[in-house]
Amino acid sequence: MDHARELNRRTFLTGAGALVAGGSGAQLLHDRDEAGHRAEVFIARAEAYTDDLAATIRAGLAELGFGPARVAGTSVLLKPNLVEPSREAPQINTHPAVIRAAAEVFRSWGARDVFVAEGQGHCRDSELVLEQSGLGPVLDEAKIEFVDLNHDEIFLVPNRLGLTPLRRLALPVMLRRADLIVSLPKMKTHHWTGVTLAMKNLFGVMPGVYYGWPKNVLHHAGIAESVVDITATVRPHLAIVDGVVGMEGDGPIMGSPRHAGVLVMGTNLPAVDATAARLMGINPWRVAYLAGASGRLGPIAGRHITQRGETLAPLVQPFQLLDHPSFAVLRS
Repeated sequence: MDHARELNRRTFLTGAGALVAGGSGAQLLHDRDEAGHRAEVFIARAEAYTDDLAATIRAGLAELGFGPARVAGTSVLLKPNLVEPSREAPQINTHPAVIRAAAEVFRSWGARDVFVAEGQGHCRDSELVLEQSGLGPVLDEAKIEFVDLNHDEIFLVPNRLGLTPLRRLALPVMLRRADLIVSLPKMKTHHWTGVTLAMKNLFGVMPGVYYGWPKNVLHHAGIAESVVDITATVRPHLAIVDGVVGMEGDGPIMGSPRHAGVLVMGTNLPAVDATAARLMGINPWRVAYLAGASGRLGPIAGRHITQRGETLAPLVQPFQLLDHPSFAVLRS
């Protein structure tokens, strides 16, 4: 088992890692069939947070076949990105309007329970994060429960892929309460992974009491490999990316706001993230965790993703990247 795990990890490092630094040959190797994975992704225009976002989300999910029949009677966990407490910087955290709109849709479709859960990686004070992000008052008004995953009880599960050396992953017990896990990330650049979207957002389900702040155990195990392992093990059901106002530059905290005017949604997270990356002007094959997910968890090749809603090309607007040689390759 250890030998197989090491081979799996080595394959990732020489495939996905080399892909980020290398040429087009690796892309062609991964782009052939992606193990038969296919997916649909919906792109919706959303110009402002004052728009009827619930109607936008409802229409997008219905187009994807994710409607009342899928939701009725379920417990739904909404996992936003609440990395830093800052109401004055709408580009950092998932906007409260998107979270509330998603909750409204699932409630209207008969979910028996909808709650928001997060284990933010930087600030340990969840009450401060809720207050300063502006999410707390919105949840109170809508009577939506918030669960702090950083301090939840944990259970251990086998690492499904084993790209990292971690044999088991510690997960919060609240994941067992959820029938549907929904990743609600912000569309942002990231100073280590290039982009942070629906898959990277799942770092926030990993409890800080076990992995530290800012989840240092996972960083040391390999960020890209951890992203793929966590996604494979948690198995989220849906992603809705907040790209109304995203972040460019020195993300995920210090970057600048960038209006993109979109919501991106789908049931396959690699496909959703690859589509969001393309909207940001970034080649998903050059993002190590997306290349590592290709053929394992889903497709990232454009020809294997059926785009619903808006056409992708007219909405592409290159996000500014850090001025460093390691990020220049993300455009190619």
